[in-house]
Amino acid sequence: MKQTIIIPHSSLHERLDQALAKLLPEYSRTQIQAWIEAGTVRVNGQPVKAKMKVKGGEIIDIEAIAKPQPQWEAQDIPLSIVYEDDALMVINKPAGLVVHPGAGNADQTLLNALLHHTPSLQSLPRAGILHRLDKDTSGLLVIAKTAVALKALSHQLKKRTLLREYQAIVNGKLISGGSIEAPIGRHPLQRKRMAVIETGKPAVTHYRIAEKYRTHTRLTLRLETGRTHQIRVHLAHIHHPIIGDTTYGGRLQLTKGMTPELIETLRQFKRQALHAYALGLTHPVTQEFMRWEAELPEDMKQLIHVLREDMPRKPR
Repeated sequence: MKQTIIIPHSSLHERLDQALAKLLPEYSRTQIQAWIEAGTVRVNGQPVKAKMKVKGGEIIDIEAIAKPQPQWEAQDIPLSIVYEDDALMVINKPAGLVVHPGAGNADQTLLNALLHHTPSLQSLPRAGILHRLDKDTSGLLVIAKTAVALKALSHQLKKRTLLREYQAIVNGKLISGGSIEAPIGRHPLQRKRMAVIETGKPAVTHYRIAEKYRTHTRLTLRLETGRTHQIRVHLAHIHHPIIGDTTYGGRLQLTKGMTPELIETLRQFKRQALHAYALGLTHPVTQEFMRWEAELPEDMKQLIHVLREDMPRKPR
């Protein structure tokens, strides 16, 4: 990328990186700062610092090499599209679908499906995917379709104004809602797992009771931060792991008096009972706040039905 920009006089007294971030909305301020530090941004022919204050009228020459994007394969995989326009799309991901290629999953992912649906996403980092869901977590994800939308939505994610709500069915009976504030980092011994550790990154999960059962609880949860496996780790931390979560839930928990149907359903439930059911954001073009919901998948609906059947019958 090579281009020349003239700083407008309306940017008087702004830092150079701030002024350029406004003039180049498709690039993040962090990327622009990296270019300046590398010496590929010159003001009136001279290398400068990012904190330099502009006056307006400066001639900016930018000669930056964009990072090459991996050439992922586009694959014809069905997508459940909840909403789509020129700037973004919202996907309802089924359980079992990996979001992004990685070790052990070179293809057949959501990203490969997105490239088949919208080939232009190949030019965006991670094909416009802003946030991820675990393979066996179902629910809503937002995808940016342009560089400008990606930057705006990434800013909302960073500022914690992008709404993400989940439903989970957990072991044990909770009395009331609350918040879990506990730092999460890589497990010191089991590197594929996350854990609550003092040296981890700050993590906050808010939860409230959606429905109580005899030996389980359905929760509505809202993420304030987005650490890897955050909800699963936090709920296990308070000793209410998610049903079906073999990584953080330990052995199957059966209690006295369970109906045979519930016991069998719990044994056959092979993924964490976690669904990203609501997503809200400010549209990067219209500035309108938008919200979407995706109903629970059939396996969780069936689990809820069996849990309700396990409840004590009220005398007539």
